[in-house]
Amino acid sequence: MNILDSLQQQFGVKKSYLENVINLIDEGNTIPFIARYRKEMTGALDDQVLREIFDRLNYLRNLEEKKEQTKKLIEEQGLLTEDIILSIDKASTMTEIEDIYRPFRPKRRTRATIAKELGLEPLANIILEQNKNDNIEEIAKDFINENVETIEDAINGAKDIIAEIISDNASYRTIIRKEFFKKGIIVTKANKEENSVYDMYYDFSEPVSKIAEHRVLAINRGEKEGFLNVKIEEPLDDILKILQSKILKEDSKYIIETIEDSYKRLIAPSIEREIRNYLTEKSEEGAIKVFGENLKQLLMQPPIKDKVVLAIDPGFRTGCKIAVIDGIGKVLQTGVIYATTGSKPKIDEAKKLLTEYIKKYGVEIIAIGNGTASRESELFVVDLIKELNIPLFYIIVNEAGASVYSASKLGSEEFPDFDVALRSAVSIGRRLQDPLAELVKIDPKSIGVGQYQHDINQKRLSEMLEGVVESCVNNVGVDLNTASASLLSYIAGISSSVAKNIIKYREENGKFKNRKELLKVNKLGPKAFLQCAGFLRITDGDQILDNTSVHPESYEVAKKLIEKLNIDINNIGSKISQNIDIPKIATELNVGEPTLIDIIKELEKPGRDPRDEMPEPILRSDILTMEDLQEGMILKGTVRNVIDFGAFVDIGVHQDGLVHISEMTDKFIKHPLEIVSVSDIIDVKILSVDIDKKRIALTMKI
Repeated sequence: MNILDSLQQQFGVKKSYLENVINLIDEGNTIPFIARYRKEMTGALDDQVLREIFDRLNYLRNLEEKKEQTKKLIEEQGLLTEDIILSIDKASTMTEIEDIYRPFRPKRRTRATIAKELGLEPLANIILEQNKNDNIEEIAKDFINENVETIEDAINGAKDIIAEIISDNASYRTIIRKEFFKKGIIVTKANKEENSVYDMYYDFSEPVSKIAEHRVLAINRGEKEGFLNVKIEEPLDDILKILQSKILKEDSKYIIETIEDSYKRLIAPSIEREIRNYLTEKSEEGAIKVFGENLKQLLMQPPIKDKVVLAIDPGFRTGCKIAVIDGIGKVLQTGVIYATTGSKPKIDEAKKLLTEYIKKYGVEIIAIGNGTASRESELFVVDLIKELNIPLFYIIVNEAGASVYSASKLGSEEFPDFDVALRSAVSIGRRLQDPLAELVKIDPKSIGVGQYQHDINQKRLSEMLEGVVESCVNNVGVDLNTASASLLSYIAGISSSVAKNIIKYREENGKFKNRKELLKVNKLGPKAFLQCAGFLRITDGDQILDNTSVHPESYEVAKKLIEKLNIDINNIGSKISQNIDIPKIATELNVGEPTLIDIIKELEKPGRDPRDEMPEPILRSDILTMEDLQEGMILKGTVRNVIDFGAFVDIGVHQDGLVHISEMTDKFIKHPLEIVSVSDIIDVKILSVDIDKKRIALTMKI
């Protein structure tokens, strides 16, 4: 199998571009750098496709390695033939390689190996020949000895050998696997007679070929927790008929019996495990992709810039921790208020203190964490806003992961004098001001925008989410003079140790004046500089192009373009004429057209933030409760989470409503992500409200 041919077949990308991608990866270039600064070489493939190519490339290379290992292992047994080599070379999956190697794999002591030790292999071969003139019972007499006492023992031992031969046949397994997929039914039954979240699976069945990925994960969890018994019912008669058609030459009762024994005892259990594993892996991959897409949308929420924020981490007994944060994230004030105790003196005292802070620091937005006591805190804040009668708004902030950050080493290093809860308050406020900069400090798995995240492959999940964070950070770019080490460590080419060295250099030498100064940072050499420079911004530096995503390697081209268009380099930022002859200028400047187009975009909007194009979060000044909701009401809401069967939407009542996939649109869609994304602002209509069960059903079909 040719890796390049396989990649082209899967991705439909020109071979020359794929060759360039492989070479660029092998040279140690990062995905963000390749996607942004090597567009001419890749045909402008985006970073998501590049990551998929990278993953597939690794799989195919591992497959080739597995093929060579398998050939070597079979050759060591002196059994490697041209046919086997051809079969291995043709294999396109790890499963096919495993099937081919199965007959040669050293086996534990099985019924077949015991029969071989008893000298029954010649009898097995005679039975397999299916010569109608052979009297098997008479022939079996010759195999009777002190260890094989009867004709029946001899024949049964021979059948065990044949059963293993059938089981080890790769082509039979391929056929059976297809039958399982095509006609198999997943059946689940209750293992415990008690109410649970798995009630719908207590008597459930669905074709293997049609079962939804989220159902697979739910069934797996129910089985793991002991609530469900799970089985795949295969088309047994069809499979046995297929095997008989492949193996039977004559109407041999011994072969017919052996085929059934081989299938039921040796083949079916392992094929069922394989199918279950395949469905699980496929479902996990789907869940990981949804998680990644949700995380991307969450990270790419627009920042609320240059606003003084008062953040509240709600609590009851220990009080609400508060932090006032200025427009660039600096903590101005912290404290504790008792606004949720129900005690009027305590509430009055809390109002007095917050009023003082609001006026002293010019607070414009109050950010309330959505955890314990959030509802009571919101009631308190709304009451305060009404009393103050000033332009002041509040917003409920998803605090998932804030406690993880607060208790982390990073949190204690950043705020050594703050207790854990105060750090949470700061995190809540900052994630409103700049979600990306704050959320990168938290393990992506702790942010809570997926489904069944604890049931899926944690290594693969981490890899995917790390890639999403890296993609978002590099897409936005970071301010070299204000970015934290956490943020810098996601920039292409910068490791966590180099990120710390950048911070250290900044502390010792003051602000970076230009990108070239990066080369003075310890352990940041020319190779790392090439990868990272274009993603790091410097405002008010020596070089105005340092505040754009134009890479230093293209500065000369950018300057020539500026000169050609008679633009004042110190006054870039205005719209450049649409009548530019891109192909002509690209030829004149000896630069690729994609790079030229990107340079023009950057000259038009230096320091642009792609997040500004996203919908802004909803700020509120009054409160709504579930009791206020009525069927038919139309409200604006924020999509908090997207899952396989729908989306949860925050409509401001502290209980997210569910828009089922069937209520999103009248047209057929395979997944809710085709319609909505995390952080989208959407209009929804109330379908039903169940206050006791705290369920709100919504529709987008308005």
